Amino acid sequence: MTAKLTKELTAALLATGAGELEVVDPETQRTYFVVDADIHRQAMDALCRQQDRQAIAQGITEMEAGEGIPVEEARELARERLLAREQ
Repeated sequence: MTAKLTKELTAALLATGAGELEVVDPETQRTYFVVDADIHRQAMDALCRQQDRQAIAQGITEMEAGEGIPVEEARELARERLLAREQ
């Protein structure tokens, strides 16, 4: 679903000049941010890169500690899981 901005919200967004607008739902008091789609995509991409780096660092730490399973065993396990999904 894509909602349309009201004229009031559009004017407020343009007035900020920052490409984002903080809005509060008066019923729930939850805060939301209206941001330009490009800014949102850039932020999500940056978050994914950060999460990827953290997962890699955790994997390296586990490997150095002798935890985990050998690569060939992991590949076989992945193959088995993929085949199970197809059936």
